[in-house]
Amino acid sequence: MWLVYFAKSIRITVIKIRSYSLPEKATMSQPIAIILAAGQGTRMKSDLPKVLCPILQRPMISYVLDTLESVGIERSLVVVGYRSDEVRRQLADRNNLEFVEQTQRLGTGHAVQTCVDLFREHSGAVLVLTGDSPMVQPDSLKQLMDHYEKEQPSCILGTLHKENPAGLGRIIRNENGQFTGIVEDKDATEAQRSITEVNMSTYLFRSSDLIESLSQLTNNNRQAEYYLTDCPGILVEQGMNVQALPVLQPCEALTINTIDELQLVETEMLKMGY
Repeated sequence: MWLVYFAKSIRITVIKIRSYSLPEKATMSQPIAIILAAGQGTRMKSDLPKVLCPILQRPMISYVLDTLESVGIERSLVVVGYRSDEVRRQLADRNNLEFVEQTQRLGTGHAVQTCVDLFREHSGAVLVLTGDSPMVQPDSLKQLMDHYEKEQPSCILGTLHKENPAGLGRIIRNENGQFTGIVEDKDATEAQRSITEVNMSTYLFRSSDLIESLSQLTNNNRQAEYYLTDCPGILVEQGMNVQALPVLQPCEALTINTIDELQLVETEMLKMGY
């Protein structure tokens, strides 16, 4: 009887260890998200943080978070800055959010740098989005995530072709069609301005490579800011596999920087059945 009881107790103990350790390990390898939500949005003519400006009576960042949840993201880091207490309060009922304060807003690269300590031990992919992109589509993110799982690149940029790409960063490729970098509209040559494939600030990084590229960012530009758009180019220079996939949908090209653009997005969302 004692031997039987001992064997059963050992079996029970083993089962308990497995049920605890496997989910923890899986969590460390599942994709996480970083949402950039620190901006004021001065052209919105509102005192609200930009990501809280309402579309169809909901803060625009709500649609981004909905989409992340729909594709299975279980942990999101939200970078806040301008009137951060209000952003935290508006999103207080959301699960699986962690807020990171960007006390000095020194660019998108700096915003992600403020999160590094929270994902340094993470072994999976890191999805980076902006909180003012309510038209981000689940199908687009799913394609990027599936491609990452299949090929395990250092970085994937979600891109699209836009008939009128003025104001947006152009995707530069070499003669073999491989991604080499991003050129901002204001810095582009006439030939580069004719490129229709554009960057829409949708990135999927291998965690360790994101941290490495962030550590090499400089602010040698007119704005003296650290740009996340430089990270893919840094990885290319290191010989890493960086890909740009034009899988984003036309609606995701709609940007919001003014009240008029917000109204255009709201009209499009009504057409799409939001």
